[in-house]
Amino acid sequence: MIRSVHRRLAAGTAIAIAGLLAAAVPTAAATSSTTSSSSGSAAPARSLAALAAPDIPVANVKAHLNDLQSIATANGGNRAHGRTGYKASIDFVKAKLDAAGFTTTLQQFTSSGSTGYNLIADWPGGDANKVLMAGSHLDSVSSGPGINDNGSGSAAILETALAVSRAQFSPDKHLRFAWWGAEELGLVGSKYYVNSLSATDRSKISGYLNFDMIGSPNPGYFVYDDDPTIEQTFKTYFTGIGVSTEIETEGDGRSDHASFKNVGIPVGGLFTGASRTKSSAQATKWGGTSGQAFDRCYHSSCDTTSNISETALDRNSDAIAYAIWTLSAGTTVPPTGDVYENTTDVAIPDYGTAVTSSVAVSGRTGNAPAALQVGVDIKHTWRGDLVIDLVAPDGSTYRLKNSSGSDSADDVVATYTVNASSETANGTWQLKVQDVARYDTGYINSWKLTF
Repeated sequence: MIRSVHRRLAAGTAIAIAGLLAAAVPTAAATSSTTSSSSGSAAPARSLAALAAPDIPVANVKAHLNDLQSIATANGGNRAHGRTGYKASIDFVKAKLDAAGFTTTLQQFTSSGSTGYNLIADWPGGDANKVLMAGSHLDSVSSGPGINDNGSGSAAILETALAVSRAQFSPDKHLRFAWWGAEELGLVGSKYYVNSLSATDRSKISGYLNFDMIGSPNPGYFVYDDDPTIEQTFKTYFTGIGVSTEIETEGDGRSDHASFKNVGIPVGGLFTGASRTKSSAQATKWGGTSGQAFDRCYHSSCDTTSNISETALDRNSDAIAYAIWTLSAGTTVPPTGDVYENTTDVAIPDYGTAVTSSVAVSGRTGNAPAALQVGVDIKHTWRGDLVIDLVAPDGSTYRLKNSSGSDSADDVVATYTVNASSETANGTWQLKVQDVARYDTGYINSWKLTF
């Protein structure tokens, strides 16, 4: 978030857009997950047919923050505009989205004599004349790594985008995610993006959701009050989990939503506080320490991974998913059929024996399809080390991924198609993973079969 000496003068008249929400806003959905097992035994398979907004795993969001911290550490301690750490951050996010099936666009601009970058990621499908956007600035100030400001928002919408991919979410509206450059220099990247849009393209954006500093260590729970429908969506979520909210005023006009609001696009978002002091009433309501800033490390070198409230990060990440699922008015039914999933974590030993994760399929008739979809989410620090197979109930093995000494990226988030028409559908299917080289570690986060 950029610094500002301006104060809010008055609440603007909110812009109401017909059809932004369905007539009734659902209550916050209860989350559903399988039970973890250190042994890696099969967890109960579950159908996603009626699943609402997913629970966003805070461990995944924190893993993204750790990666952003590592990038800053390797690049002079920051991820600021014009510095190598910012470009490395953009490349990191883009690689994740490309692997998950998004169409990504890297938009370049110039500010303060340096090249800047916006990353735009579109999820295929949805009404192109009704676009729901979610965005966060990815740059830090030059004085620190910027993990709360604004690694927190950037990591949360990244994981939400990956959840869209994992669920094969099919919303009525077109979904677009964005990571902005040079916000700290005056909202430069988001202004450039908005100014590059034609009037027609601006009119297609039904709402923009902004997430800037959502993991402050002494957090408050603030909701933007710009658009009433978006505002109520977030309030409904927090009411459903028993957390009170307040209207956000500290960052009014100081983050990227202002670029959209200024051209008439409905905006909303979340915030957990920056340099302002938490009052005693707020400490009573939310916990934490009164008389202390919401974020004592705001724009400082101590804005590291130690400067995050996991509770606030978890709640706000789930709120983001809830808003996107609700405001895009879609369904999580995968277009290809029924889904069976195992979300039990299974550790992958470094340069060790293969491990397996099982999914039990029952109640089906005949054989598996010729286009069986195998969705894989593996967290690993060097994915080129991994060999991945699908094992059918009769023991037949289908190679999904070979190892590669030149593939130094992390994680495997991908969907593979297997001709399994010769296999009986019912039975225990296994994902088999082996690390065939030294020094890097990881685990199977989840995997699923779509029939």
